[in-house]
Amino acid sequence: MTYDGNDKVAVSKYAAIFSIICQETPIVINKDTLHYKPFSYDFNDVFGHKELTNLFVSKLVNTQKGNCNSLPYLYKILAEEIGADASLALAPNHIYIKHNIKSIGWYNTELTSGVFPQDAWLMASGFIHLDAIQNGVYMKALTDRESLALCLVDLANGYKRSFPENDGSFALKCAERALQVYPYLVTALILKAETHKEQYQKLVATEPKAKELLSLLNKEYKHIHEIGYRNMPEGMYLEWLVSLKTERKKYEDTRLSR
Repeated sequence: MTYDGNDKVAVSKYAAIFSIICQETPIVINKDTLHYKPFSYDFNDVFGHKELTNLFVSKLVNTQKGNCNSLPYLYKILAEEIGADASLALAPNHIYIKHNIKSIGWYNTELTSGVFPQDAWLMASGFIHLDAIQNGVYMKALTDRESLALCLVDLANGYKRSFPENDGSFALKCAERALQVYPYLVTALILKAETHKEQYQKLVATEPKAKELLSLLNKEYKHIHEIGYRNMPEGMYLEWLVSLKTERKKYEDTRLSR
């Protein structure tokens, strides 16, 4: 595809980052042609249950294998390094990239499969409630500050994994700060509720503090449901992710091939 819009320079930067991450690229050095291998999706420990570092960008760079956490983060890092705009966006258990160009407006970039999917693919998961879209829980182009809020949640979860006997205060501080920036960041809301749940479980049920926490927990989980969050089982998530490749013609954004 040849793009001739007046934002051609910006679009060429997006294409360069995409090709580095998702496409095999021939590189000519003197008389030799080397074939650069793209990054690939690692289906081993997708959610970092066994080893949290499987979600890290450092692991992706070292092995050229990553997931829906590390791949879009790397894309965002590379975009900032070359002065390009790139927005992270969320779906259930998932992060992807959104771009806005003058010829077509917003479009999605899915790095786990190297495809530009329509919003219909995201909706096909069955776990994106209309309320979640209207509230900006999912499918919203995040600002840089909102993207940093994601990192605060990652930091808190990493701390909890490393120090399982912690009192929860650090995680709650991270969640509260993230929610100041992005009030509908569902991962921060869940982190906050789950941390309060852990604190509650350490108390005797008859203690005044326990009753207070139980009441707070009910309000927090109710709020999470009301803004449109629905839990997506991990197995269904992987099936949904694979569907973009197996049903590529059905979900690919054809505007980008014109």
